[in-house]
Amino acid sequence: MQSKNQNKRVIVAYWKNHPANAIEIFSSLKNFCLSYQDYNYNTLSNYLSKAKVPYETENVRVERKNIFSQPKVPARKITAVVRKVALKEANDHARDVNYWLDKTPVERLAAVTFLVRQSLTKGQIMDKTSIIKRRLKP
Repeated sequence: MQSKNQNKRVIVAYWKNHPANAIEIFSSLKNFCLSYQDYNYNTLSNYLSKAKVPYETENVRVERKNIFSQPKVPARKITAVVRKVALKEANDHARDVNYWLDKTPVERLAAVTFLVRQSLTKGQIMDKTSIIKRRLKP
């Protein structure tokens, strides 16, 4: 038996001639008909309720769609991975260094670039003029 929440539906309007606003979603058919008064509530209701056939013209396709508030497949069991340790004994610096040393230089550079880009404003570009070259001691 389905609960009341699983039977909720919305009205989806696919506009064929409006590429900027191609899809609109309404909570009810009444709201759609109040927004677009060229469309008759009774006509649309007959199409959408009895035969479950979408209403379609050259301008629009109107359908009723179910809202899924729960996953369609059974829920997965996700086990939590937790490491409880006193802050003084955590040794996170060593773990962080080992983590990044395990990554390739390309992966490390990609991570740094990603972090820097998050701090940039729209239209701003990264400053790549500062380069420090290190020489390995023989």
